[in-house]
Amino acid sequence: MAEDEQDQIGTNPPVEGNSLEIEANDKKRQKQKNKRKKQLLKEAAKAEKRGVCYLSRIPPHMDPLKLRQVLSQYGEIQRIYLTPEDPAVQVHRKRAGGFRGQEFSEGWVEFTKKRVAKRVASMLNSEQIGGRKRSSFYYDLWNIKYLSKFKWDDLTEEIAYKNAIREQKLALEVSAAKRERDFYLSKVDKSRALSSIQERLKKKQKVQQDSVTNLVDQPEVKVIRRFSQTRPVEDKTGQIKLSKDVLAGVFGGSSS
Repeated sequence: MAEDEQDQIGTNPPVEGNSLEIEANDKKRQKQKNKRKKQLLKEAAKAEKRGVCYLSRIPPHMDPLKLRQVLSQYGEIQRIYLTPEDPAVQVHRKRAGGFRGQEFSEGWVEFTKKRVAKRVASMLNSEQIGGRKRSSFYYDLWNIKYLSKFKWDDLTEEIAYKNAIREQKLALEVSAAKRERDFYLSKVDKSRALSSIQERLKKKQKVQQDSVTNLVDQPEVKVIRRFSQTRPVEDKTGQIKLSKDVLAGVFGGSSS
């Protein structure tokens, strides 16, 4: 009995120990959830204090890194997003021998504080960018505006919406191109079938015309019928003797 009890104790752990472990794991998960929740609340509170500025024009040769270097001297920057230019414009510019790098059409800059974003927009708008005189955008002007009650999440939603519209337009264009291709191929097949039918008709007409011309050109053959005739018997003296049968037929007498 003692050995059996020891075996049972070794194989089956006590229920109280399992319940304690489950409670400890639940408490740990709850702490992690609370910690994440606090972090999200802190991020949301910080996001409420941030301000976003809109740039309606990005000077040539300026990228997000250079823009951050220029604007960071006016205040702390969180995020920057620049919209790439239209690929067709880029291809046209490269063919014309212009700048072969990536350029941008518009952009958004998120500052850590709203008041800093407002001050930067009011101070820099319509002002010369400046900096080093050797820079390609030294004489360009800022086109910047503060977006009141605008958050970065609104920008991501707008970008996602624009991407969805772009993909939908692309799908429609692809489907239209496929329909045009199928219509063109069907017309090509029909034209090939019609041309083959016309070729067969032409060959048939040519054969008929050749047969008619052969019949016309062929000379008419006269049929000459020949009947076997009784040839007269020539006498030794040179006079022709008529046979008795012939004389009997002429005179109606009987030959004897």
